[in-house]
Amino acid sequence: MKKVKTSSDELRAQYNVSDFAKLERGKYYERVRQSSNVVVLDPDVAAVFPNSAAVNEALHSLIEVGAKVSRLTSAKGEKRTAKSQ
Repeated sequence: MKKVKTSSDELRAQYNVSDFAKLERGKYYERVRQSSNVVVLDPDVAAVFPNSAAVNEALHSLIEVGAKVSRLTSAKGEKRTAKSQ
């Protein structure tokens, strides 16, 4: 199938200009922003981790350590207060 050359000012016959009048810029921006899970790292932190897998591995390790410390503290019978959490 050959490409049809058009100038930048012309629309193809199948498009109606009236269809484009309804467009709204950024219509779904807020919805996408709320559902996004993109995290931006500080440059010094990003320099330590070569890729997202390394970041995930470090965070999983941190979660495991936190859970172990929490279980050890609970096993000793100490009351957990807002300050110790």
